[in-house]
Amino acid sequence: NGSIPPAMGRVLEIASRARLNVIISGGTGSGKTTMLNALSRLIDPTERIVTCEDAAELQLQQPHVIPLETRPANLEGRGEVTQRDLVKNALRMRPDRIIVGEIREPKGASVMLQAANTGHDGTMTTIHANTADRALNFRMVGFARTGAAMTAEVATAEVSSAINLVVQVVRRAGRRYISEIAVVDPSCIKDGLIKPVTMFSAGLIDGSPMFERVGYVPASTELGMKLDELGLLERWSQ
Repeated sequence: NGSIPPAMGRVLEIASRARLNVIISGGTGSGKTTMLNALSRLIDPTERIVTCEDAAELQLQQPHVIPLETRPANLEGRGEVTQRDLVKNALRMRPDRIIVGEIREPKGASVMLQAANTGHDGTMTTIHANTADRALNFRMVGFARTGAAMTAEVATAEVSSAINLVVQVVRRAGRRYISEIAVVDPSCIKDGLIKPVTMFSAGLIDGSPMFERVGYVPASTELGMKLDELGLLERWSQ
């Protein structure tokens, strides 16, 4: 559909297969869940996947998938199952991957970040945000501070170490495409804000998306280390 060039697709393929923690951000109807479905298809079929969603939208094809859904309280105010409850229980199910359909509440985000920081690599989720920078600094850090009563400094460090890649999807002029892929470097925190390294960016020109590679992959990041293992770091670090 012209929503992604081959080079960008290769990076996302490596990120998914190499078990990086990925956030897909964008507005309503921009294609976040569709992109998450596409990335999940690259997961090894031998992996055990637990999904946590408000409504079942993911369509995973692997044989070992455990779908979990939230539940509202009944008329008596009982029986509610929150996103936080789902993620907490997912941690007890020996998952190889945890996929959160969409982060909607602070406590769910804080638990997901803790999971990503305690050995559950390959975590994927979506979030509403206009840019990769805002997805990290205003949405994720804000959720972490509210959900776990963290200071700004601790929340920023938690997010920067948990998230490896941000994929920004947009819908403009009737076209859906990836407008940015940003690599998160935990060492790049300035003035209390995470400064992700943008690898690719795109904009509409005459109604069609034009993609451009604008950055590199720092060797110290998770993606950089995975590329180095594959012998591809030199290609993507220049």
